[in-house]
Amino acid sequence: MKKKVLIIGGGVAGLTAAITLRKNNHEVWVLERNDRPLKKLLLTGNGKCNYWNQDQAITHYHSTTEELLPELITSTRQQAVVDFFASIGIIPRIKNGYYYPFSNQASSVVESLYLSAKEQGVNFLTNLLVEEVVYQNNQFMVNPKKEKLTGDTLIITTGSMTYPKTGSDGIGYKLAEAFGHYIVPVMPALVQLKMKENDLKDWKGIRCDVRLEALVNGKVIQEESGELQLTEYGISGICTLNISSKLARSLAAGDKVEVAIHFLPWLFTKQEVRMYLENRACLFPNRTLEELLETILPYKLVHVLFNHYKVDFKKKWHTLHQQEQDTVSRFLFCHTIEIIGTNSFDQAQVCSGGVALTEVNLDSLESKKQKDLYFAGEILDVNGDCGGYNLGFAFLSGILVGKKVGNDQ
Repeated sequence: MKKKVLIIGGGVAGLTAAITLRKNNHEVWVLERNDRPLKKLLLTGNGKCNYWNQDQAITHYHSTTEELLPELITSTRQQAVVDFFASIGIIPRIKNGYYYPFSNQASSVVESLYLSAKEQGVNFLTNLLVEEVVYQNNQFMVNPKKEKLTGDTLIITTGSMTYPKTGSDGIGYKLAEAFGHYIVPVMPALVQLKMKENDLKDWKGIRCDVRLEALVNGKVIQEESGELQLTEYGISGICTLNISSKLARSLAAGDKVEVAIHFLPWLFTKQEVRMYLENRACLFPNRTLEELLETILPYKLVHVLFNHYKVDFKKKWHTLHQQEQDTVSRFLFCHTIEIIGTNSFDQAQVCSGGVALTEVNLDSLESKKQKDLYFAGEILDVNGDCGGYNLGFAFLSGILVGKKVGNDQ
């Protein structure tokens, strides 16, 4: 039986579901509050749009119910995403496993999705702000006091609360709550972290390769390596963004949150750092500490750290007292900062939290609370690391819902 399907939200998940649905000849309407769909997608990856990653290990995805993710994000569904890219004409440029459009322009992915949707016969209603949805007489009615749009099936793909200038204001959560769904508290993810120490604000602008450990109440919960960006308020960079989701939730729970920065990431104990400095000082006995660390750490970082720990970087290693050598070995091995918060939603790439996975069927993403109601994309309590995982989940979940609704005659 042909269905009329309403999709609230014209992002990646919404259009992917719409395209997949139309292959079964259902009537599909995408309701979008902006004047055109996919506005948010244009901003991703600084306009280059990293939309997928060859490394699809489940550890790159996160949820407050992570034990459910392997059942949702399967290899079969991941392959369906790759097949979908080819079906809508996206030609990838793959760099270190990261998928970009070959043009290196996010607009190419936008146009591929939009053109495919139009070619398939998807209907669009733009500049439409959805404020309320009710279910009556076996149908969903959108904005019952205004437009009174009706459909047999409703798919909510409104995204989260990031990039509010694109219209992401969290309305999808309110719609889900109206149908009895629990919303896991929504927090910024892939976001910068704020530190407590104000005397380190002079390290602003420094970039360096490090190993980070995320600590909650003194216990390491996650480790990341990569480029760290130091700011006047704290830390940024991909490795920071990847630990931010879990730390934001720990901060909200009142836990003590810290980040251990290992400035010599190839060394794994303080003793190894001490031996490394000792050997380097033997090779270059006339060099000062600042000179010994030349080509290893940015000179500005050396100045900030040594001043912070009150060690004279103009001294030579062998002239330091035992206690000073221990101090230098300790902070070069591990400098720990206390985290007191994150930047806001408008600076976050995605959110964590959303519609609880325990309240949807993982084989279809249909609501357990309301028949014929589905969710896809970031509105669900799933978020990924940097590297194309969040867009990847939007594609995966959109295809999953589209296939389920499309084949459910």
